[in-house]
Amino acid sequence: MSVSGDIYLVTGGSGFLGKVIIGLLIEKACDVSEVRLFDRVIHAEHVASLQALVGGRIKLKVIQGDLRDKEVVWKACQGVDCVIHTASLIDVWGHFSNEEIEAVNVEGSQFLLETCIGQNVKRLIYTSSVEVVGPNTRGDPICNGDEDTVYTSKLKFLYSRTKYVAEQLILKANGSSLPNGEPMVTSALRPMYIYGENSRFLLAHLDDGITNGNVLQRTSKKQALVNPVYVGNAAWAHVTLARAMKEEGKKEIVGGKFYYITDDTPHMSYSDFNQELMSFLGFSLQPHLLMPLPLFYFVAYLMKMLEFLLRPFVKYVPKTSPQLITMLNTTFIFTSDKGRNDFDYAPLYSWEVAKGKTMAWLASVAQERREFLNRK
Repeated sequence: MSVSGDIYLVTGGSGFLGKVIIGLLIEKACDVSEVRLFDRVIHAEHVASLQALVGGRIKLKVIQGDLRDKEVVWKACQGVDCVIHTASLIDVWGHFSNEEIEAVNVEGSQFLLETCIGQNVKRLIYTSSVEVVGPNTRGDPICNGDEDTVYTSKLKFLYSRTKYVAEQLILKANGSSLPNGEPMVTSALRPMYIYGENSRFLLAHLDDGITNGNVLQRTSKKQALVNPVYVGNAAWAHVTLARAMKEEGKKEIVGGKFYYITDDTPHMSYSDFNQELMSFLGFSLQPHLLMPLPLFYFVAYLMKMLEFLLRPFVKYVPKTSPQLITMLNTTFIFTSDKGRNDFDYAPLYSWEVAKGKTMAWLASVAQERREFLNRK
């Protein structure tokens, strides 16, 4: 086994994005000696597939643990050259308590940062999100925004607020002096809505379509355009950024900065995008919103009020919220030109390939989901 090359730690390595990053580090990176998968949940079949991919060329280490477990995190970071921090609690519905979201997304990230400094980790990449920008409560659109776009927003989702706090903590640590005297390089990526194989959001829409008799509900206006990004391209951006953070002349450019990540996926509304990926399964899409948008908001506010009234007695999670309606019905499009210029990011997969891979996965799970939902 080769001993030359860098040691990478990927938090959330069993997750939707993290597992693809690990796969690309093993397949595409020539300067990697070891990859460490860190996650609260470890899937044996995923580990087995990675071990087959490694084939003895690279050391694979699997660490089961929680970001809030200081001892485990400290050991996981020993000897690591680069940490890619994808782990977070994603919640725009209210399934998790505010305390848990804060503890994982902010406190966990803070401790990971402190550990990286203490363990002489030279590079730290934070997986942020376009949701740290907005949309704002007014639903002000952005079309072809970039890293210099000024946008006034008071974030309503706790998920978005905690991601922004963690992002800023890590970016501000750029240039921190490590115990060995070297400066630390930090950077963050803000992918658009990520789609692809194993997306739990696509799986939820698939289930809804099956339950509704092969009809996808329209929850976003056709003209509310967004630009999703394929999971393979979002993962590849992490790999290319990690390489740039090593290079003289580039690490000075990318250090302390955030970058939007996009690809050539067509711009369309969230609902039309679901239809684009699922029509081959025989799904149709409702032509109009379930109800006029003002009435949609009114119902969402009633649900929030009901949630508040029931809170002392039972946990009620509304299926929608005013901010979610705004997010689904606001044009929010960005470019990744700065990433292309600063660290040579270019999508690894075309839209045609990304669409094909996603549809193949949907086809592979559709029958199983139909049988499961019919038994319920």
